[in-house]
Amino acid sequence: MNGPRITGKARLAGVIGQPVSHSLSPVLHNYWLARHGIDGAYVPLCVAPEAFDTAIRGLQAAGFRGANVTIPHKEAAFAIADEVNPMARIAGSVNTLVFREDGTIQGTSTDGFGYIASLQAEGVVLPALAAREPALLLGAGGAARSIAVSLLEQGIAVRLANRTAARAAELAASITAAWTKHAGQSGAGVSVCSWDSWEEELRDISLLVNTTSLGMAGGPNPAWKPDLSRAGSDLVVSDIVYVPRETPLLRSAAAHGLRTVGGLGMLLHQARPGFRAWFGADAEVDEATVRHVLAALHR
Repeated sequence: MNGPRITGKARLAGVIGQPVSHSLSPVLHNYWLARHGIDGAYVPLCVAPEAFDTAIRGLQAAGFRGANVTIPHKEAAFAIADEVNPMARIAGSVNTLVFREDGTIQGTSTDGFGYIASLQAEGVVLPALAAREPALLLGAGGAARSIAVSLLEQGIAVRLANRTAARAAELAASITAAWTKHAGQSGAGVSVCSWDSWEEELRDISLLVNTTSLGMAGGPNPAWKPDLSRAGSDLVVSDIVYVPRETPLLRSAAAHGLRTVGGLGMLLHQARPGFRAWFGADAEVDEATVRHVLAALHR
């Protein structure tokens, strides 16, 4: 496949982060641009936190259509957006910015969309999860917030477990308050369980989600060994880490005969709304897309 077609009329977008050299978003978006024959380009942009606002205004002035935003800029992106969608408002962070022709900025959070789409792509029946026990999320960062909101939207109750208990309690209270206000009903929300005992509660869980860096290659604990021996046979186990593709959590789940969902699908599906907004085409996550991104992972 040839590279994307670029002329003086090219549509431009990118990903902003610090660091950003690890991002697979340019590989993915430029593949889609070439596949659709779109005159455009998607570039990595390393921007320091103190220069974020200046960079955004500069990209607008240069004619960019928008940008993805990754660590550490998601809260700053939320602050700079003139309008945010309801899920981004509840999550309190933005990962996709769209620069409108009138000069305003629209902010959205697509991480939750990407996560739900990755479950559906693997055949997970969400209403069935909603009818059972709650989901348990490990971690209390931005990804946990977005995924928790997306699960609540699907009618799935959520528990949080985090190594810093105060952080989990703060996040649970924040999401519960925002979700209750959005949904217009009481009783919905997020509860907390102890980090030291989450493995003991797995029989009462329908979905386990690792949103931390545990098990990530090059991360602080790549040899993490979670104990899933207490899990019920119908537990679905997912991990948003995608390097390695089979993480320690997924390996342990497979050893116990549990259904697993890897992190690559979330990465691919969360990119679709931005691609549509910037480049005007619907991107497909198929086997060819997965092979292309995996090839880049192994270079």
